[in-house]
Amino acid sequence: MRVVWIVLAGAAVLGCSARKAAIGTLGTALGDAVARGGTTYSRDDDPELIAEAGPAALKTIEGLIDESPAHTGLLLTAASGFTQYAYAYVQCEADYVEDRDLARSTELRDRARKLYRRALDYGLRGIESSHRDFQKKLDTDAPAALASMRRRDVPLLHWTANAWGGLIALSKDNADMMADLPLVASIARRALELEPEFGDGALHDFFIAYEGGRPAAAGGSAEAARRHLAEARRIGGNRRVAPLVIFAETVLVAEQNRAEFERLIGEELAMDVELDKNHRLANLIHQKRARWLLNRMDTLFVE
Repeated sequence: MRVVWIVLAGAAVLGCSARKAAIGTLGTALGDAVARGGTTYSRDDDPELIAEAGPAALKTIEGLIDESPAHTGLLLTAASGFTQYAYAYVQCEADYVEDRDLARSTELRDRARKLYRRALDYGLRGIESSHRDFQKKLDTDAPAALASMRRRDVPLLHWTANAWGGLIALSKDNADMMADLPLVASIARRALELEPEFGDGALHDFFIAYEGGRPAAAGGSAEAARRHLAEARRIGGNRRVAPLVIFAETVLVAEQNRAEFERLIGEELAMDVELDKNHRLANLIHQKRARWLLNRMDTLFVE
């Protein structure tokens, strides 16, 4: 954010074209950092500090997008930022308070849906900045639209699929929204084809949730989820908590496998978040969810 404000302060005294050039340079740098997964935010060790700083940072990015509406790097940064903020600080909080304050939980889920929708819009716009009429083609001929994607598009495909998936997960009473789930999976699958090791295995996280979160009758597969978990762990070198949490919360709860659930949660909580600072913030956030899940075991598992 310090760099953002320096650039904005300098841009304020420049002419229109020079200002846009400065913002474009900044947007490219931000987008590159998001694509690599090593931002200042991702390395932070204070989730609450990021919770407080996040909204200002996101609104600043939106202000930059107003100046440069088709800048791929800025749109990627917005899609990524709003998706992560919606999950970590709004959707999870809705889960944490539900037992004691249902009204507040409902309010937070409504807000999370809006944030995911905003992230989805930025993600689709980001893809369209390089692939004209992508949304229209996705509706009419999704295989052809996705076939035109290239490796450089993977970060936007990843965050677009995650934003869309998050929106669907909070809209299970909306039949039209649920009908989009296979399309969202096809977006994530194309990203996986293009760069299987993106984000230290983060693309596999989507499929752990996708396969593990649906019953077999609806096309889900616990075995497929296990394969994606194994790949996420192999690629990430067991440095990320997220795939373990997702697998435990979806597959193991559905299977009522309390022993493996308890073992996996224990493994998550024992992980040293200092081993890979690029994943430190995400690991801390997922360890918090792991502790919450552990405290709810008597509710999650029927003896």
